[in-house]
Amino acid sequence: MKRRFCLFFMKKENLPEKICLICKRPFSWRKKWSKDWENVKYCSERCRRNKKKLIT
Repeated sequence: MKRRFCLFFMKKENLPEKICLICKRPFSWRKKWSKDWENVKYCSERCRRNKKKLIT
């Protein structure tokens, strides 16, 4: 079993960040992603829906 990040009590400036695969913008950790942070790839629902438009 993987150990989850204990990020519930961290300050906002110390939260981990990722880069969205679609818009290339940084986005920060959110509580709703706490169980699945390793698999989060997109910053928003809009980017997730547009993932097929990704041009490499």
